[in-house]
Amino acid sequence: MARAAVLGRLTWQVGTVAEIREETATAHTIVVDLPGWPGHAAGQHVDVRLTADDGYSAQRSYSIASAPGPDRLELTVQRLEDGEVSPYLTDTLKPGYPLELRGPIGGWFVWDPAEPGPVLVVAGGSGVVPLMSMIRARAAAGSAAPFRLVYSVRSPETVLYAAELERLSQAADGFQMSYVYTRSGPPGAKVRIGRLNPVVLSAAGWTSAAAPAVFICGPTGFVEAAASLLVKAGHDPGAIKTERFGPSGG
Repeated sequence: MARAAVLGRLTWQVGTVAEIREETATAHTIVVDLPGWPGHAAGQHVDVRLTADDGYSAQRSYSIASAPGPDRLELTVQRLEDGEVSPYLTDTLKPGYPLELRGPIGGWFVWDPAEPGPVLVVAGGSGVVPLMSMIRARAAAGSAAPFRLVYSVRSPETVLYAAELERLSQAADGFQMSYVYTRSGPPGAKVRIGRLNPVVLSAAGWTSAAAPAVFICGPTGFVEAAASLLVKAGHDPGAIKTERFGPSGG
């Protein structure tokens, strides 16, 4: 009911696609110019609506990938082969095309750069998108909050924002990251292949003694498993915020 009330106060806006970047073979980042956009909090999302010539419309929610700022935002969309909306956004949409958005939406799964940290963010696949907004917000604000990202992916080819994450991790400013590969690792690298587990989380993330704020995003099963592992390791359940996604028609 609360979300419906919030949506009732929002209006649809038409932005213009300024740029499209290929992140992986199946994921693109869409940069949208949106005059009058008030900005957003890191971790929020928007609704995207597509309307056909015959009046039929479909809408989906997408997390915002960019750091907060006015008049422009970025969405990273993973194409679902049998999807209704994502194939258009990744395969047909071009710079100069209009795109109808509503938002920003969400006030719980958000992070403020003014918070001192430490912060542990755990991502499963494209669940890294809203967490990337937090990471970029931290960098844009010059925040010194200690940040650690644990990022579970199928293989190196499916990593979103790979070059940017590598650059940020080399900055020696308190941001660290670790990958968990569930299918295959980098060629020649001796890395463990498998799902997220207590050993990985304790080695790559903060211990419960550090009392970090925790944000987890990804498929429902991944989020529930990661949250359970952290609670069993002694983390305060009240400090763990989750955002999950499942089949939605794409």
